[in-house]
Amino acid sequence: MIFGLFSRRRNNRRILDRQYEALTSTARQPAFYLRGNVPDTPMGRLEMLSLVMILFFRRTRFSGTSGQELAQEVIDAFFQDIDHSIRELGVGDPGVPKRMKKLAARYFGRLESYAAALDARNVEALSAALQRNIHPETENPPSMDALAGWAMDAEKALADIPEDRVAEGLVIFPDADLPVKGEFR
Repeated sequence: MIFGLFSRRRNNRRILDRQYEALTSTARQPAFYLRGNVPDTPMGRLEMLSLVMILFFRRTRFSGTSGQELAQEVIDAFFQDIDHSIRELGVGDPGVPKRMKKLAARYFGRLESYAAALDARNVEALSAALQRNIHPETENPPSMDALAGWAMDAEKALADIPEDRVAEGLVIFPDADLPVKGEFR
């Protein structure tokens, strides 16, 4: 009886690791940084991972229990990763909780604004929200239209993934097939 419990936990860990790796790999696609106007900086990479996480959570919000449990484990791993990264950047133990609280509030603010644009299928609103968040202090920020279009397409593709694939941690995003700057699709 107890050995079955350990086996299930090990299997759950493999599912979590597989899904989290797929999500982080999606966020690291070079096209986002080379052609999508996302800065290849720690904050730019965090913004991309946040967008990918938001799309993943929107997919799992109507999933069965196993999909929702996986989503919770993924969000926990995401925030543990952020905590670890903050510490690696040299923030001491007393400053970490304050930074984590601020980053969590920013994440949930993004979730709200991106969700509103995604629900309305409004590419312009999503592009504007991405622009505000990815280039917060830039006077004339670059267009985020290609990234917003990818996010809309990704959400559509994710909706077609069967529930059993979600529960197994096999949610795969479409490639970042973004146009070269100045090119139209």
